[in-house]
Amino acid sequence: MEESCRSGVRILGSEVDKDFDASRISPRARFSMKKSKYLYHGSPNKLKGNTLNPSQGDDSDERPENKLFGVYASDRKDFAIAMAIMTCKDVLGGSIDGFKGGKIIARIYGKFPKQKYVYLYTVPSKTFRPTKTIEHQFISKVPVKPIKTEKIVVSDYLHLLKKATKEETKKWIKKYGIKSNV
Repeated sequence: MEESCRSGVRILGSEVDKDFDASRISPRARFSMKKSKYLYHGSPNKLKGNTLNPSQGDDSDERPENKLFGVYASDRKDFAIAMAIMTCKDVLGGSIDGFKGGKIIARIYGKFPKQKYVYLYTVPSKTFRPTKTIEHQFISKVPVKPIKTEKIVVSDYLHLLKKATKEETKKWIKKYGIKSNV
C-alpha cells in the first residue's frame, strides 16, 4: 500500500497545472523553489510501498490551498516534521502560524502525541509547485517516490510546537466543530 496524506499536515507536489498563475506566488516562495532540489514530506506513518500518493486535503475553508488533491511538501524540514507530529492519530489538530526569525511558529491542540516516531521523506522537487499563499509549502498532483526516509523521534522535536492552552483549545474545538472531551 502506498501512503496517502491524512488531515492536519500536508506537503504538496504537482505536475504543471494549466490554471497555475506564477505571478501570484510570493517572491520568497519562487526563490525557494528555484533553489531547492529536494523537498520534505512529514508523515506519522511509515510508507508502505514506494510512493507517496496524492490525497484530498481536509483543512478548514480558511485555507483552501490545504484542501487540494495532492502530495504536500516543504522546503523546510521543521515544517514537515511539525506537520507529521500534528497529524498523529491521538492529536486533535494543529496549525502552522508562520515563521519568525528563521523559526517556525506552530501550535498543537490537545495533548502531545503518544507516538514515538514519525517519518520524514526527502522527495525530488521536480513535480512540485509552490502553493500560492502558504510560505514554504509545495504540492504535486502526481505520485512521488521518496529518495530518502528518516525515522524521527517525536520527543526530540516537540520544541517545534507550542501547546495551546485549554482555553485556546476549547475555542479552536468550537470554531472547527471537533469532537473532544477537552
